[in-house]
Amino acid sequence: MSSPGHGCFCCCHCRSWRGGCCPPYRARQASIQVPFFDRLAAATGQTPQRGAVVLERRAVQMIAAAAIWTLLVVALARPQWVGDAVTREVSARDLILAIDISGSMDQRDFKASDGTTLTRLDGVKRVVRDFIARRKGDRVALILFGTRPYVQVPFTQDLQTARQLLDQAGVGMAGQQTAIGDTIGLAIKTFAASTAKQKLLILLTDGNDTASRVPPEHAADIARQNDVTVYTIGVGDPAASGENRVDLAVLQHVADTTAGHFFRAEDGAQLQAIYADIDRLAPAKLQTLSWRPKLPLFQWPFGLAIAIGLLLWLWLLLGSEWRRMRSVSHA
Repeated sequence: MSSPGHGCFCCCHCRSWRGGCCPPYRARQASIQVPFFDRLAAATGQTPQRGAVVLERRAVQMIAAAAIWTLLVVALARPQWVGDAVTREVSARDLILAIDISGSMDQRDFKASDGTTLTRLDGVKRVVRDFIARRKGDRVALILFGTRPYVQVPFTQDLQTARQLLDQAGVGMAGQQTAIGDTIGLAIKTFAASTAKQKLLILLTDGNDTASRVPPEHAADIARQNDVTVYTIGVGDPAASGENRVDLAVLQHVADTTAGHFFRAEDGAQLQAIYADIDRLAPAKLQTLSWRPKLPLFQWPFGLAIAIGLLLWLWLLLGSEWRRMRSVSHA
């Protein structure tokens, strides 16, 4: 007999430790892990010696692997929950209001519907503000023009902002003359990016064209080619001279060329009636939009696959640890 120390001794006949204070000696050696070890041993006619481990797949591993694979395939297919159809009616019309702010609009001869006398621009603002407030669903733009036109409000459905910016307009901000043809041209350019089915320009002026580079008649023909309808409103005095004379014939021709309508307004009551007629003659075209809300569900099968994998790994780890402890205690 020989003693390894620490109060333990070895019996050479039984090759086992006595005293129980030291575990059996285990040596680690490099090895090759072969998944088909049992078949390899049978083919070579060898018998696996002690220490050789034959890994066997258990039924629970095969079931878990199949479940994980199925859940991953389902997750990659990106399943969705589709809700009930939701429909909404929206306007299919873009509307531009072109307002003359030349020097003649400062004349105080416009009688409002309540009997007060206002400047032409202030009277027009009062009526147009109410008209804008009724444009629910329409996209509205505002062009102010004098010697040159400019876009005061691009297309928007924010009607409150459009009304506020209209109130900020003042006489002479765009020059003292009147450019009707150039205003129509700017409106056509503004409509260029529009996909609306109905494009309507309402042009209001109290003068005649004295500053345009493009004649109103030619601009109206271009508007017709671009499916833009022009409604014209004359609020000036046709018997006046120079800048103060409104050219009703040109306004009538522009409206007729674009399949629109021409109106003549002398006071606030007539102007209110004109804008009410425009609502009747050019009703907003409604477009029905329909969609179904979709909720992605891929995270559920993906998360379940991860949970099954983690549970299987934990179960195998605990089983391996339990078997190791059992083998140590038996030794």
